[in-house]
Amino acid sequence: MVTTQSKTNDHTTPLRHDIRVLGEMLGNILVHHGGEELLNKVESIRTLTKQLRNEPDETTYNQLKEEINSLQPPMRSQVIRAFSIYFHLVNIAEQNHRIRRRREYQLREDHGAQPFSLESAVHHLKENDFSKDVIQNVLDHLSLELIITAHPTEATKRTVLEIQKRIATILKRLDHPQLTKRERESLQASLQNEVTVLWQTDELRERKPTVMDEVRNGLYYFDQTLFDVLPDVHEELEVRLDETYPGEDWTVPNFLRFGSWIGGDRDGNPNVTPDLTWETLQKHRELILEKYEGVLIELMKRFSHSTKQVNVTDELTQSVTEGEKRIGKDKKWRVEKEIYRRKFAIILERLRQVGQSDIGYGHADELLADLNQIKASASTHQPSQRELKKLRKLIRQVELFGFHLATLDIRNHSGEHESAVAELLKKVGIESDYRERSEREKLHILEQVLKDPRPISLLNEDYSESTQEMLNVFHMIRNAHLEFGKRSIEVYLISMTESASDLLEVLVLAKEAGIYRLHADGSVESSLNVAPLLETVDDLVAGPEILKTLFEMDVYNKHLTKRANHQEIMLGYSDGSKDGGTLTANWRLYKAQQEIHDMARQYDVNLKFFHGRGGSLGRGGGTLNRSLLSQPAETLGEGVKITEQGEVLSSRYLLRDIAYRSLEQGASTLLEGAAKISQESEQAHHREQTWEKAMEDISDVSLKKYQSLVFEDPDFLTYFNEVTPLKEISELNIGSRPMKRKDSSKFENLRAIPWVFAWTQSRQLIPAWFASGSGLASYAEKSSENLEQLQHMYENWPFFRSTINNLQMALTKADIQTAKEYTALVNDPEIGERIFQTIVNEYNLTKDILLKITGDEELLDHQPTIKESVRLRNPYVDPMNFLQVELIKELRSSEDPHDDLLTEVLLTISGIAAGLRNTG
Repeated sequence: MVTTQSKTNDHTTPLRHDIRVLGEMLGNILVHHGGEELLNKVESIRTLTKQLRNEPDETTYNQLKEEINSLQPPMRSQVIRAFSIYFHLVNIAEQNHRIRRRREYQLREDHGAQPFSLESAVHHLKENDFSKDVIQNVLDHLSLELIITAHPTEATKRTVLEIQKRIATILKRLDHPQLTKRERESLQASLQNEVTVLWQTDELRERKPTVMDEVRNGLYYFDQTLFDVLPDVHEELEVRLDETYPGEDWTVPNFLRFGSWIGGDRDGNPNVTPDLTWETLQKHRELILEKYEGVLIELMKRFSHSTKQVNVTDELTQSVTEGEKRIGKDKKWRVEKEIYRRKFAIILERLRQVGQSDIGYGHADELLADLNQIKASASTHQPSQRELKKLRKLIRQVELFGFHLATLDIRNHSGEHESAVAELLKKVGIESDYRERSEREKLHILEQVLKDPRPISLLNEDYSESTQEMLNVFHMIRNAHLEFGKRSIEVYLISMTESASDLLEVLVLAKEAGIYRLHADGSVESSLNVAPLLETVDDLVAGPEILKTLFEMDVYNKHLTKRANHQEIMLGYSDGSKDGGTLTANWRLYKAQQEIHDMARQYDVNLKFFHGRGGSLGRGGGTLNRSLLSQPAETLGEGVKITEQGEVLSSRYLLRDIAYRSLEQGASTLLEGAAKISQESEQAHHREQTWEKAMEDISDVSLKKYQSLVFEDPDFLTYFNEVTPLKEISELNIGSRPMKRKDSSKFENLRAIPWVFAWTQSRQLIPAWFASGSGLASYAEKSSENLEQLQHMYENWPFFRSTINNLQMALTKADIQTAKEYTALVNDPEIGERIFQTIVNEYNLTKDILLKITGDEELLDHQPTIKESVRLRNPYVDPMNFLQVELIKELRSSEDPHDDLLTEVLLTISGIAAGLRNTG
């Protein structure tokens, strides 16, 4: 396949070389499998779409349509796959180039530290005269948790991901400057073979993944990259601090952790049962014990020290003697003088017996004690701590992962808890109609229940299936704490939190399982954080009052006291954007954080905001460091938690170097941000009141514009259902969770993920930008000073700059010319033309005001690499959009369509997702 070339900066030359080589290999495969006719057809379509994009004219358009309409099976599916696989190859090449660029920074001493690296962050702290004590205090409170989720599941199959990883590994090896001719030829042959295998592998799943499939997919990243990369990030920070502040004694805590929702997220997914969650926890433990065993065996090989040659501590000798009695003679290491190997033999046997017998470790702290005992002894005869690097890394790994691997959050809908509590209260005669009570009455009832040590659930009562299931969930959590440790499940999230009673209901259910306990003397035990999820615009506005009500209740304060006065609050980016538009939703999220933070300070409560961001722009997506920069600065020092959605896992964590770079960017940004806030006054948080007032005005106009289309236009839902491949997406087997909360066509029951996915496929992307232009333009047009103010905000306010840059990205990925093709899918042409023209007008307005604010000539001038990437991709995405429209027309008009036709539609969906690097 011929690839698009352009004159670009010299640093992209290797990237363009890789893309050209991969494109030529794909071209060879096309000829081998479909002959010159297939390659020529692909090239003809690509050339015409490129011409149409560069110089639109009716003749070229008609030629392109004729080429596409003339395609017949089986060549049609081969053409679709050719463009789709090309994108997978380009994505791999771009990731490899990121790795290449990072190495260039490290090799060039005159280049300075790479931006958003830990080296750069520590240098900035030094340059700004931050003392050792200030930095250590910041580190002690630093916390970044990343939570992997299954939705939306990666559209790419696991098998395909593994092929992509092998291709990436070969590309990296080909960069080695000292390869012999034979070595290079061998690698090139391997590369051609892997590209061939990629072509010959089905990219679509034949069935929807089960939840356990999703669990295994999530664990893949812990196994392949995260187990090693997480401790490496911590070590890098230690090294940079030691270099920059020589002579100081640093303690870098475990501030960077991963958790998971996969197997614990019950909201809208009936497949996540208590038994399945238990199985998930077992899989977590199995993997981490397996990883530890591998490292311990390697350490055992290295620690061949003999007591004839070195002296060891008495504590180590004594522990070996006692440990060998515990494991039995047949498990002992045979060579008596090899004291460390004897110790490792004990550790390995105890590790293998975890959860199996009393010989096994009861919890990870016991393993840590043994490893630290070895470290203390080895330190007495090793010339340098560096020699103990692998042991020190294992100690860090055990601190990070314990025996649970990753903390599993449990999430459920508030209505489920309310129903269960209502039935419990009715059965014991406390309240016959709890659900109909006012919020004030509910709080009073729940408070009395929580103040009474006695349970309200009856031992042999015949509860409804849903209530019994809810009770089983909390008993499972209690048992998990006993079996896997309390870190295995720490947070219970409540979807659609609308009132304070939603949180107290969860505490009542926790009380029934013994997770929350009130003793006769009035003291309390509480082993679970209860976190509200504020999703809709209305919920975000109500959030501060909900939390204030709880903080003023004695019963909730006792719970908080046992949780170190720590309150987690999750903010949903998806539903708020779906209900109010991206600009309004992001502003409401920002404002809610400010207000809740200021209110919590009055009650001496420590907050951690959990940002439920998606991978796509319409759901708060973006790089980790930019996500952090866009938050209110004062919230960074109290800890941050962010979802890493299924669709971005492979792009960020499939390759070790990319995983490291992504985590380093997030860690460095958080460190610098938290340090700056630690030395600033309450008022000096990088924004002005006039900016906030401007955002209020902009948001109000934007909200009205958004709702005028989405909620007030009676034909909008018809337009959405017909102009996008929403129905066809439901056939794509990419997730275990249903697309809708209920079997209903109502807008409010549609999940935000397919909402965004469908608009992305049709290249309109309205969840990511629509109505923003109206809000910004209306404010700018009031006076010339207002435009200058917006420009000043863009230069000086990270939140506003991030918002504007995300809008630029959204408009760049959207494509009005291609999107117009989809209007042919609308059954009523008048509806299609009218609503599409509304979208076009708003697009042009938004583009115009963004360029005025940034002062640029074109969108994304500030990010030329991304801009160029999108430009180069378009000639390859466009054909799949054109094909998708024609195929959907045929599919929807057929009474009994052939299965192959649906498969071809799904291939275009997968290919466009790869081309735009987004699903939902």
